[in-house]
Amino acid sequence: SSSLVVCEVDESLKEKLKKFRFRKETNNAAILSKCEKYLHVFTDISMEDLRNELPERQPRYPYCYKYVHADGRVSYPLCFIFSSPMGCKPEQQMMYAGSKNRLVQSADLTKVFETRNVDDLTEEWLKNQLAFFR
Repeated sequence: SSSLVVCEVDESLKEKLKKFRFRKETNNAAILSKCEKYLHVFTDISMEDLRNELPERQPRYPYCYKYVHADGRVSYPLCFIFSSPMGCKPEQQMMYAGSKNRLVQSADLTKVFETRNVDDLTEEWLKNQLAFFR
């Protein structure tokens, strides 16, 4: 699937991601996107609120996070979370999975995670995923 590209990354989404990466705000934020376009930008959003925004049966690519380390340091990793719930139509799963790598490369994302269950999207889950990068 690394060479399969079902849909291209729109230039406006690339620009939106670049601005998002270098934003000055210090709160949690997310961009929910579908293939070929972004849907909505959220600022000051909790993981619980993000979970509630994700459709139960359609894949999405959300991005987010203000990370407070155990020693009190704060960092702002740009996380790419590929949400592909179990109830998705196979065509949608293939379309998103086939385009995921292109989006990751286009946006120069390094913290890439995947979940098949939106209920897994908790702050604890994300911290466990980010622990690899310490």
